[in-house]
Amino acid sequence: MSNLTIVKVKSGHVDLHELIQKLDEDLLKRYPADEIYLVDFSNPKVKEMIFAVVYMDAKPVACGGLRPIDAEEMELKRFYVDPSYRRQGIAVSLLSFLEDEARKRGTLRVKLETGAAQPEAIALYTKQGYESIERFGEYEHDINSLCYGKKLHLSL
Repeated sequence: MSNLTIVKVKSGHVDLHELIQKLDEDLLKRYPADEIYLVDFSNPKVKEMIFAVVYMDAKPVACGGLRPIDAEEMELKRFYVDPSYRRQGIAVSLLSFLEDEARKRGTLRVKLETGAAQPEAIALYTKQGYESIERFGEYEHDINSLCYGKKLHLSL
């Protein structure tokens, strides 16, 4: 694998927003606009989120974030790998990085929401130990939302 670097970034980071723009464009090809759950970057609570950008040879190629739900749970948000960089282990590296960041905060479980039109995402999450769970939070009444969760084992 080329030179891969994962960097924690602030919510206003330019590379983060460029990658999220690509994610949103991809989601709009798969889902109606009213079925896409965006992050409201104008919400002050966004500052509580953890964001990361993955660089390959100094080029931003992936991003992801964690939103605190409560003292024990966080939600994986805005997880995206540029299509031309997929199938190289980047998503696994980023997911592992974000799970480690969650552990550092004492998080016991990571949850996420995705949809049936993202089979590659579902395959990644289930392969990494995420299991189907009841819909939660804003997704509770969205019959098109598929939710997954993973218990984190705290490092010794």
